[in-house]
Amino acid sequence: MSMPFFTPGNDPGPDFVRLLERTGHSVSSELPGHIDAGHATTVLAVRYGEGVIMAGDRRATSGNFISHRTIEKVFAADRHSGVAIAGAAGPAVEMVKIFQVQLEHYEKVEGQQLSLEGKANQLSGMVRSNLPAAMQGLAVIPIFAGYDVRRGIGRLFQFDVTGGRYEERDHASSGSGSLHASTVVKLGFREGMDAEEAVSLALQALWHAADEDSATGGPDPIRGIYPVVAAITADGFARLEDSAVASAFASITADLTSETN
Repeated sequence: MSMPFFTPGNDPGPDFVRLLERTGHSVSSELPGHIDAGHATTVLAVRYGEGVIMAGDRRATSGNFISHRTIEKVFAADRHSGVAIAGAAGPAVEMVKIFQVQLEHYEKVEGQQLSLEGKANQLSGMVRSNLPAAMQGLAVIPIFAGYDVRRGIGRLFQFDVTGGRYEERDHASSGSGSLHASTVVKLGFREGMDAEEAVSLALQALWHAADEDSATGGPDPIRGIYPVVAAITADGFARLEDSAVASAFASITADLTSETN
């Protein structure tokens, strides 16, 4: 095979892809229409008397395969707020890390926390900037929630793939099992719930979502794997111990068993 030679007027220049095409080689410079990456599935948030409860299952899927059984989808954004991820797991976790750093940097520079709405707007911009990747199948659809120290209430925000930000009054959900989870929460929600009632409602929603959606993982007592649950109040972000979540699931299981008998 001889090296190709071009006259000055016919030189393909520094574009290597164009050079390959000019010499009869087929090459594609475009990304495939869809990238099959690991996806985090169902997360939700429920407002209650003292703040907000956030919860997420632990399963990540790649197509019809379970790629991870212990992924965490609920994170502290800063002291008084949290973010729960659904969608492409890798970009979602990276987005959370950058979001955490941005909020910490703002607090260091300004000497005070960004307002809760400001934090939601910041996350909205990050979701919007991810749109090109979302078009390749790497969408990230988070939920953001926190305790508004200025108003003294818990608040929660939902997003769409274009970065649209929507404040929800009482509850929000995202992910493949969100339809089933939100139905359970909608039917069981009542104003002024205490923390125990809100946690129980969130776990019931995840249980029913897992029962209907194969991509959502339910409690796994054999492996000791339970959903991540966190409360955000005036005292800050606090994750519940797995033992407390296991105990709550035991109560839910007993209630469901008695209903079927």
